[in-house]
Amino acid sequence: MLDFLKDTGVYRFFTVQDGWKYLIMIAIACLLCYLAIGKKFEPLLLLPIAIGMLLTNLPGAEVFHEELFAGGHVNWALFGGQPVDQGMINHLITDYGVAQDAPVIISLQGMIGKSITVGLLDVLYLGVKLGIYPCLIFIGVGAMTDFGPLLANPKSLLLGAAAQIGIFATFAGAMALPMFNTAEAASIGIIGGADGPTAIFVTSKLAPHLLGPIAVAAYSYMALVPVIQPPIMRLLTTKKERQIVMTGLRPVSKLQKILFPIIVTIFVALLVPSAAPLVGCLMFGNLLKESGVCERLSKTVQNELMNIVTVFLGLSVGATATAATFLSGKTLLIIVLGVVAFGVATGCGVLVAKLMNLFLPEGKKINPLIGSAGVSAVPMAARVSQKVGQEENPSNFLLMHAMGPNVAGVIGSAIAAGVLMALC
Repeated sequence: MLDFLKDTGVYRFFTVQDGWKYLIMIAIACLLCYLAIGKKFEPLLLLPIAIGMLLTNLPGAEVFHEELFAGGHVNWALFGGQPVDQGMINHLITDYGVAQDAPVIISLQGMIGKSITVGLLDVLYLGVKLGIYPCLIFIGVGAMTDFGPLLANPKSLLLGAAAQIGIFATFAGAMALPMFNTAEAASIGIIGGADGPTAIFVTSKLAPHLLGPIAVAAYSYMALVPVIQPPIMRLLTTKKERQIVMTGLRPVSKLQKILFPIIVTIFVALLVPSAAPLVGCLMFGNLLKESGVCERLSKTVQNELMNIVTVFLGLSVGATATAATFLSGKTLLIIVLGVVAFGVATGCGVLVAKLMNLFLPEGKKINPLIGSAGVSAVPMAARVSQKVGQEENPSNFLLMHAMGPNVAGVIGSAIAAGVLMALC
């Protein structure tokens, strides 16, 4: 009976170091569950993230082991059941740059001579670490995206590009802080793109130890688009500007829609090779839809594939939010910098739209509200532009106009991710 009691999670709460931190993480996981279910904040991904966070912070569950991914690399020897030895630990410290006092190193030192039993979430996390899940999700996103509004109004590509200024401005700001290195700053900056899969893809490559906080911040701010954006939009525009009526979009031919993903893939892959996996998968999914000859595949990637990968992605990302990693000063600063990145991205899109209006004739001017849709939160950001615009002019319909910058932002954030990975 004593052996059984010592093996329970309750006993471990009182015997493991900083056991109170696990209780806090469990409370945070329950809060995320409430936000996903009660408030419907990005429930499709926030709920799996919350459950992954809950499982990884239950002492004794052993579903995820940070030791297997110490130093940002997959330690295949430990995956194969090889016992931990001092040579492995020295390798992580000298070759991968892991600090000697890092929690993962301390944990490994206590496991010398023992092997790790691989858990469920360890296996699922390989899809994140190897960059598989974000790319598969982008195939589904591409199949659900209509680039028609962007092709009908190519000027909106500039608005999507302007919103990416938030990514690089935050990257520069984080670089100026002593507690973040270049790779960590890049991973924080990408939050400004409001694109969860892209943020996960970049962070898993550059700063995997920050994956949990950055994923939670990215998806939380995506869910809070209707709360964060409207005050910024109203602050940067006048009532007259918000009332600008935009004319209907020109029709786009089927040939244009088919050629667009092929041309973009070639152009981006040649310009920024690091962005090729994300942009290539996005455009492949879109081509499945627009070609008209792969209806079964298009429906599959939009539904079954997206649903399965979303569950695996959410659970494995949530599992990285361990107490030792999440409960730190860095995490709080990441959350603050994330909202700054998102706010700057929104503001830059609006301001560039106003700048473009200085050179456009009357009757062709852009409603600056659609500039805020340059972030990648599709189609939520476009809906916010529509909602704020109709509050000022009930007869104004901005949704399709806002979808142009919105889908351009998806491409822009993927390119920005490639640039950041190339720089780091």
